[in-house]
Amino acid sequence: MLPGSPNVSFEMTEFMRNSDAFTWAMETDPGLRSTVVTVIVLERSPDWDELRARFDLVSRKVPMLRQRVVPSSPPTPPRWEYVADFDLDFHMRRVTAPAPGGFDTVLEMARVAAMEDFDRARPLWEATLVDGLDDGGAAVVLKFHHALTDGVGGVQIGMILFDLSEIPEKHGPVAEVPEVTPPPWLSGYRETAKYDARLITDAVIGTARSAPRLIRDGIRRPVSTVSSAAQIAASVVRTVRPVNRTGSPIIRKRSLIRRLGVTEVPFRELRDAAHRCDCALNDAFVAGVAGGLRRYHEHHGADVGDLHLTMPISLREEGDELGGNRITLMRFDVPVGIADPAERIRRIHERTSAVRHEKSLPYTQWIAGALNMMPRWYIGSILRNVDFLCSDVPGVPVPVFLGGARVVTQYAFGPTIGAAVNVTLLTYVDICTIGIDVDTGAIPDFDVFRQCLVDGFDEVLALASPSA
Repeated sequence: MLPGSPNVSFEMTEFMRNSDAFTWAMETDPGLRSTVVTVIVLERSPDWDELRARFDLVSRKVPMLRQRVVPSSPPTPPRWEYVADFDLDFHMRRVTAPAPGGFDTVLEMARVAAMEDFDRARPLWEATLVDGLDDGGAAVVLKFHHALTDGVGGVQIGMILFDLSEIPEKHGPVAEVPEVTPPPWLSGYRETAKYDARLITDAVIGTARSAPRLIRDGIRRPVSTVSSAAQIAASVVRTVRPVNRTGSPIIRKRSLIRRLGVTEVPFRELRDAAHRCDCALNDAFVAGVAGGLRRYHEHHGADVGDLHLTMPISLREEGDELGGNRITLMRFDVPVGIADPAERIRRIHERTSAVRHEKSLPYTQWIAGALNMMPRWYIGSILRNVDFLCSDVPGVPVPVFLGGARVVTQYAFGPTIGAAVNVTLLTYVDICTIGIDVDTGAIPDFDVFRQCLVDGFDEVLALASPSA
């Protein structure tokens, strides 16, 4: 794509966006699966009929929840297709927790869900209500593929799922689900041909529109025009270059076994710690994770400097549909070995700010389209040696209810996609819940790692105290 050319926009929305197709294609390697699991903790068991009705409503407002992914002829991306035999009761289950029925039981169910693949003949989500917890409460384990939505989109969907009081809100009528009939013979090939023709047309029109401006700018400002093109090219290279080795000397091995854990930090204190360093909450969050990784390496007698981080950058704009992914994954190195938490926050802020202004960001869909035509081993090489992921999701700022039951808290567990660990922050009211998804091949002593992570956040939170 030439610099300055417009983004692609298709009316044929049944085709996956290139970024979603990239997420889908890389799962030929099971270690790169993009399964997201959310655990919603409830004060008591919700009304099951109301819970089913609410998920049915969401599935009607977000078409992808009633669609499956169907392959297309390369290089066209896969497409979304309504399933003719959608069964809500397949996607929603209700179980009673075995004794003793503590939160560890729920976490174990979430762990198994995170490791299992989807039935790809059906829509890519499942919701399990877990009753019979020892404190009289309940939980919902929600599993979905990242191609369905990103973190911010998931919170927007949650606002349809949740109520602001224990009396469920009555929603008005929604559009009927279209009647699904068998597609005509060769219809997939025809749609693929239309897609490819539209792609070529848009590329030609984009080039025709941008070429005169490029020529004009090249004549008027030849040095700056060449420099801008070079900067974009360098940014694209930084985005797609392989990572040949881990930054860590000890968390190198990878496996298909995961272990989940949680912790919590107060939202106000974490934000204040960031503001004392003239930085954002996300910088303090990443600094807390980095501090935990530094302590984990120290525990094992290993020196650590910079580690490779993958961080989702939201590209979601006002007016975007609820479904689909509106993020791009950016990889960069962060200073884990800095002991001073304030200095660590500032250094991380410098690097994340630079990444958020990468010149390749407007071309995310084009880059993903190019990567989709690359060999699968190359996609794995981009992700497999990343040390850790951090994802910061601004959640629901007020107390909410689900099926008449108060939501106590909510945790999110993002996929590791080749890294040693994914740490996801999800805010709920005045708490930052931290979901930890660990590859046990890389980090076999989970309890040690979790404690190091807690201590790393304590370092950062100490900056919020008046004496800091």
